[in-house]
Amino acid sequence: MTDGLNRRQSVRVTDRIMLAIHPVSVEKMQAVAEDFQQGISPYNQEGLTDIQMFIGAQSALAKLRERDADLADFLQHLDNKMNIMLKQARGGESPLDALVMRKANISANGIAFCSDAPARLDEIVEIHVVLLPSYTYVYSFGKVIACDPASEEEESGCKFRVALEFVFLLDEDREKIIQHTFKQQSLALRNRRLNP
Repeated sequence: MTDGLNRRQSVRVTDRIMLAIHPVSVEKMQAVAEDFQQGISPYNQEGLTDIQMFIGAQSALAKLRERDADLADFLQHLDNKMNIMLKQARGGESPLDALVMRKANISANGIAFCSDAPARLDEIVEIHVVLLPSYTYVYSFGKVIACDPASEEEESGCKFRVALEFVFLLDEDREKIIQHTFKQQSLALRNRRLNP
């Protein structure tokens, strides 16, 4: 059973995702973990509500787009307008501003991506991941396990390749990542068969 679980968690895909990474103290991560032990979800933290509402709206719009593209486009414009108005009313940056579309290699064990700035080994970071096209949101903490100069094969503008190991990830979020990686691998195999 353990070998099967390890294999499922180790399945990796390279994909385009929305990603935000912020260095945090070990104490913050421990506080979130302690709250979780007391039954308080990590998603109840201040600042995560905006991200969850945005992702929920985008997820619903993605499902609606399959049935009625025109209505989904109209609602997308309204959602964009509301987000702009909220940002102006608050007079500052939204947590959504940190989410950047990136190419990343992801598994249920960790994530690797290109970065403009180096990361310190063993540094603890807060991780916001949005898996596309389903707009599945995952919040976690990770530890920097590698930071190397980017190779010539990396995308342009990439200076460093950073690898993170998840050190706090809810079981249901781990399963979301596993399902996403299997789905992406299945799509890639199907595309290879259709376009040899």
